Amino acid sequence: MTQDELLHLKLLAIELRKKLLTMIVSGGGGHTGGSLSCIDILVSLYFHALRIDPVDPESPGRDRFVMSKGHSAEALFCVLAEAGFFPEAELASYGSFGSRLYGHPTMGVPGVEMPTGALGHGLSIGVGMALAAQRDGVANRCFVLMGDGELAEGSVWEAAMAASHYRLDNLVGIVDNNGLQISGKTGDVMGLSPLAERWSAFGWAVEELDGNDIGGLASALDRLPARTGAPTLILAHTIKGKGVSFMENQASWHHGAPTAQQLGQALRELEAAAAGLRAAV
Repeated sequence: MTQDELLHLKLLAIELRKKLLTMIVSGGGGHTGGSLSCIDILVSLYFHALRIDPVDPESPGRDRFVMSKGHSAEALFCVLAEAGFFPEAELASYGSFGSRLYGHPTMGVPGVEMPTGALGHGLSIGVGMALAAQRDGVANRCFVLMGDGELAEGSVWEAAMAASHYRLDNLVGIVDNNGLQISGKTGDVMGLSPLAERWSAFGWAVEELDGNDIGGLASALDRLPARTGAPTLILAHTIKGKGVSFMENQASWHHGAPTAQQLGQALRELEAAAAGLRAAV
């Protein structure tokens, strides 16, 4: 990736943060903190790594993406609109009667592979998709984005065990490891440490990195599979509420809508961050 391309993606991530915050305010609520923490991951996937075609969203040769942490639908909707799966103007309908954009992704939204939000199921779905591609002898890859809090679900680890058993090196799990969930610190609710070692013990090749660093994410995605014959787990350490000072690392922003004053402050902070990136070139 060139420096110009990297700058474009960083600026795009900031712009999408602004859009998702505006959408959450207009819709009266949303999963704010986790959407902000995962936007860099989604930008790296959709605008660098995924083999997809918005004009033909059901192309048999496409990569699959499963948003297992479906409560962060606002981030996904903004990315799908930016990628051209549906008109950006539709984002304004979020949360309104009759809209196909609401609190969790459904297959009524172009580009969504599975309805998600009942946590713990996404990786099992991804295993099925990757296994089907393996047995059909096709090059499709499947990417699954999970939240760290959902790793308390036993079904995640059943899927992890199956993925390594079937040597699914076309499967990539990504954990948005922001350390917080609706009940507080993830480690207090259900300890996960040592998380990288746990995935390794289940037979996965683990890449551990800063999940808000688009350059590092893109490099890791370029190296896939991390190990031939094994599924890859990208352990992405992120900041909940990333990009907005008063939301960062605050469990209280797991869900909620900013006030008009808070939205104004957030947008000003994001604009300043974008201006700083441009000035540094």
